[in-house]
Amino acid sequence: VQLQPFGGGLLQAGDSLRLSCVASGRTLTNWIVGWFRQAPGKEREFVTHITWNLGTPYYKDTVKGRFTISRDRAKNTVYLQMNNLKPEDTAIYYCAARSSAGGQYNNWGQGTLVTVSS
Repeated sequence: VQLQPFGGGLLQAGDSLRLSCVASGRTLTNWIVGWFRQAPGKEREFVTHITWNLGTPYYKDTVKGRFTISRDRAKNTVYLQMNNLKPEDTAIYYCAARSSAGGQYNNWGQGTLVTVSS
């Protein structure tokens, strides 16, 4: 599966932004799609994921209540709605996919940069 993220940009603290991750090449049935991010000088970290079949989300504690992941099965797209953005949310955001049966995320999209100024 090929993943292409869209939607990064330059924001101010408190702004909202929606990222999209468009999948192509296969259906995502029985897959999980996640969003990760890598801040400057830091390692890449998990942010959230969603199960394609049931749409069940899971969030990193620090984004709960601010970020919402969703998917549109007809458009083969996963969204990340980010509200009340903070400077510490500044990072390159990546979407990735893996089988719901387990294992590593082995399909990665290019990153999209989100910069939040104070």
